[in-house]
Amino acid sequence: MKGKVYLIGAGPGDPGLITLKGSSYLKEADVVVYDRLASPRLLEDIKEGCRLIYVGKASKDHTKTQDEINEIIFQEANKGNIVARLKGGDPYVFGRGGEEAEYLYDRGIDFEVVPGVTSAIGGLAYAGIPITHRGIATSFHVITGHLKDENEELDWKALTALKGTLVFLMGVSNLQKITESLLKHGKSKETPVAIINWGTTPRQRVLEGNLSNIYEKALKEKIKPPSLIAIGDVVSLREKLNFYEKKPLLGENIVVTREKAHAIDTIKKIEKLGGNVISFPTIKLEEITPNKELEEAIKNISKYSYIVFTSVTGVDIFFKKLLELEDIRTLAGIKIAAVGIKTQMPLENME
Repeated sequence: MKGKVYLIGAGPGDPGLITLKGSSYLKEADVVVYDRLASPRLLEDIKEGCRLIYVGKASKDHTKTQDEINEIIFQEANKGNIVARLKGGDPYVFGRGGEEAEYLYDRGIDFEVVPGVTSAIGGLAYAGIPITHRGIATSFHVITGHLKDENEELDWKALTALKGTLVFLMGVSNLQKITESLLKHGKSKETPVAIINWGTTPRQRVLEGNLSNIYEKALKEKIKPPSLIAIGDVVSLREKLNFYEKKPLLGENIVVTREKAHAIDTIKKIEKLGGNVISFPTIKLEEITPNKELEEAIKNISKYSYIVFTSVTGVDIFFKKLLELEDIRTLAGIKIAAVGIKTQMPLENME
């Protein structure tokens, strides 16, 4: 029996920007075939036993060719697996998702496309740049900055005549040609330009300039992929609308040493403040089995006046064993104390 492939847009980098449907399908997958720009955080919630296949591509450094990727997802689905093809941004916005879908169709493999937030919109938004704005830009145009055939030319005359926002994806290596071509065909040298590097991630940085100086600035700052280029007057709104780079922990790497299961609230708070979390558990808590001392204490629970819990794990283990051996009503008359709010919460929420 043949499986199925979900072509899932992972969004531009922030793991929170994946869609609910994309997240749901990712958790169903037997195999995840993922790109370089898909957030590693998205791979933490996959089901047990799910296999990961990395097929990331950087500029001139491809782990797999596109033909090889096509064949991998076909073969995995042909074995009967549910395959999540996790792609940065949106599968169909210069993501070659259309080619992969055609390959599957021609071989009789069922597939479904889950759209994602493209960096052309999400990356600009996190940089404080609305891709359209009434009275400034009433249209936008997303252009590849890297043509398949290097001898091909974009229609620079037509692009220059456009009044809306121009967004070039995968164009930082061709920045000089892009700016020179637009200037040559009549675009004003004062046209605002922004280059957004690692947009929507804690590594985000934005370089501003105009068509006449942005290339020199990018050379000086050593801007590299992944970057997107926004050209147009909407860039000038960044001063007012730049919310993301005001986050107090943006760019900071913070190591969380607690067990992942118990550190999730801390991780979310750090990420909300813009920090990059490196989960590095230095302790692992395991239930002692058999735990004769705990069993004996529970059997003689009526002898105690107080029970003091020092951790959430202690609460979980104690009540699990209590309900195996006794009835919760045996705690009647005993005072319960908790060290810390986190330990207190599960006790208060018990029914």
